[in-house]
Amino acid sequence: MMIYKLLYTLVLATITNTWINAQIKTENVQNKMEFRNEDSVARRGPISIVRGMIQDRKGNIWIASFQGVFKYDGKAFVNITGKVSSARFFSILEDRNGNFWFGSIGSGVYFYDGNSFRNLTIKDGLLNNGVTCIYEDRAGDVWFGVSGGASRYDGKSFRNYVIEGNTMHEDHSGKVFPNRAPYEVNAITEDKKGRFWLATRGGTFTYDGKEFSVVSQSGKLFKNVRSLIEDTKGRIWLGGNDGLWRYEGGNFTQVSNAFTGCVYEDRQGNLWTSSGTDSPQEYALSRYSAKTLSARTISSPKVMAIAKIVFAILEAKGGVIWFSTFKGVHKLDGKKATYADGEAFETFPKKKWPF
Repeated sequence: MMIYKLLYTLVLATITNTWINAQIKTENVQNKMEFRNEDSVARRGPISIVRGMIQDRKGNIWIASFQGVFKYDGKAFVNITGKVSSARFFSILEDRNGNFWFGSIGSGVYFYDGNSFRNLTIKDGLLNNGVTCIYEDRAGDVWFGVSGGASRYDGKSFRNYVIEGNTMHEDHSGKVFPNRAPYEVNAITEDKKGRFWLATRGGTFTYDGKEFSVVSQSGKLFKNVRSLIEDTKGRIWLGGNDGLWRYEGGNFTQVSNAFTGCVYEDRQGNLWTSSGTDSPQEYALSRYSAKTLSARTISSPKVMAIAKIVFAILEAKGGVIWFSTFKGVHKLDGKKATYADGEAFETFPKKKWPF
């Protein structure tokens, strides 16, 4: 009997030691993986969805990602919001005073003056805590596109504008609006005449300071417009489910019927877009020449095919084009794309994303 007990004890001890050693090895591997991930983030930046990028007046690149807001000084990436919030960040702005605004999904907007943060939410008068875009107008007011409409902030208080069906109006009730698809505001811009354009998952609106008007072409509304900008020539560009459209001289012209998710003008006046292709599993990063942007028919040379949608495009100082996807940020040198650390831009899995 004693022999059986001794054998049982030895077997149990062996199993226990084996399990402990396996746990130690697993923890060591995990620690090494975490270290490599941190090192990768420092060199490569966020490796998750990146929805917004800007370059500040000092040349630093700021990135709004689902891992936080990152600052890149040309050498390394630093997570600015890592110790402040675990929110997914969607939008970013540097205002005329050099302050930064970070829009999040669910946690409102964060104001950052370079030293400290201030979080503005529905408790402060924001219409909704899901902030999808940020824009500063000529008067210095900051607009926040949110789920359900837009909030306009003058530094002291908010004015809120809500979407109801195919109409938009100022709201004076002070009530909180829940997340309401398809009324997320994707883009806001003020044109040279002082008129505001607001693109949403629903319709697209203009605002003259008094009234909102729905934007349409031959009776058809511009719905699910993802990107809206005014270029240096005063042309308005709308990109979305119905393709790429140009508004010039009071007239709309359809430039492309392919889904267009992002529109960006570089310093030379060329127009960069991300769009769908004939293949449902492929997207294209394209560049329209500045010389042809007012022509009736514009050819769009495809710079490169990408198996994932491009969310944001940025021309950094020196003319380097940055773009972002589900897998972080990338740089384009000619027709070769790399990560920020110089590693090759791998072929992403061919998958049709629900977007």
